[in-house]
Amino acid sequence: QVQLVESGGGLVQSGGSLRLSCEASGFAISAYYMRWYRQFPGKEREVVAVLTTSVGRHHADSVKGRFTASRDNAKNTIFLQMNDLKPEDTAMYYCHAHGLASGDVWGQGTQVTVSA
Repeated sequence: QVQLVESGGGLVQSGGSLRLSCEASGFAISAYYMRWYRQFPGKEREVVAVLTTSVGRHHADSVKGRFTASRDNAKNTIFLQMNDLKPEDTAMYYCHAHGLASGDVWGQGTQVTVSA
């Protein structure tokens, strides 16, 4: 079975930090672009960061300079380090793998809540 399992979400005060993890099983993340998304209530999911090659990465303007996505291929895991969190970052965060023969893969999501 192909699976993504997320962890690390929670409640944090404004200005704090969280580190999200997403561990993959059933496939090797080294062969695929990986992405972090977030979703606000009533809105479509939006991309937060894209991991291309083993070192390539791009972040949305809304989080640039505060969030850092990375991958550890040996652990088959991607990460999202979130610093200087703001209340407007409150959302469900999802990891995503694109292009598998069986279809794109989504994690179940982890809630991040930032209090003022």
